[in-house]
Amino acid sequence: MRYLTNVIGLGLIVVAVSACGAQNQAAAPAAGPGSGTLSTVPPSPSAPPSPSPAPGTQPGIPGAPRLEVPEGSTKLPDKQLDAAALPADYPREVYTSNGGTILNIRGQEGGCGHATAEAAQQDGTRVTVNLTELKGQTGQMCTMDIRYPVISVALAAPLGERTVVLKQMR
Repeated sequence: MRYLTNVIGLGLIVVAVSACGAQNQAAAPAAGPGSGTLSTVPPSPSAPPSPSPAPGTQPGIPGAPRLEVPEGSTKLPDKQLDAAALPADYPREVYTSNGGTILNIRGQEGGCGHATAEAAQQDGTRVTVNLTELKGQTGQMCTMDIRYPVISVALAAPLGERTVVLKQMR
């Protein structure tokens, strides 16, 4: 009887872990630039399609990270980008959309961190964007991966010919 109880308990644990693992693989984000071998695992054919986009991937919502640059975005010319304050390995991709009122910036995050961006200063010649990685709770187990989400930042007025200055805040 005791053996049977242990076998049933172990079976339940295996089923629970399998279900969690399958769910995490289907929801795993695509690897970012330079990551090499990671890729997404497509959802199983038996999974019903989700009726709405997953949180954080909704197009047109400033501040919501996504993996791809929104359709219709235009790459910012290099002459309009000042990324000198960023570390050498930080991405330097900025796109505009919505008539230049939204910046789509490739950020960097890892483990339990989440990349955020805010337009800290906007004037007639430049827009300064602070890039930050919010860290997870202490004592929490986190993966050791690096992701490169695209973060949208709303501007008070269209960018026009202004320079975008990117700064990493710690």
